[in-house]
Amino acid sequence: MATKVEIIIDNLDAPEAFDTALPDILDKARALPGLRGLESSRVWPKDDGTPTPAFRTLALLFDGYEEASAATAAPEGGAFFGAVIEATGGKITGLFLDVETTTER
Repeated sequence: MATKVEIIIDNLDAPEAFDTALPDILDKARALPGLRGLESSRVWPKDDGTPTPAFRTLALLFDGYEEASAATAAPEGGAFFGAVIEATGGKITGLFLDVETTTER
């Protein structure tokens, strides 16, 4: 089964600083060994103007849990997560997800 590493980035005090760092973060993600897919998403603002539950997500797709674990433990994983933590001040939640269903059109 495929494994997704999902990083939920909380609302930040200085989101512009993260946006400036994002191209480098994505380059570091693309360097992860075994990476099969990368998705960067911004949370839509709420229509009523209340704060969003998070600022952004990053999703890294791997063939399986072993590949995801190896990538995150590799030097490239350290560089990627270091850049994410620095750009967010640690305001993240990281999840390893067992992908059960994928639908393509």
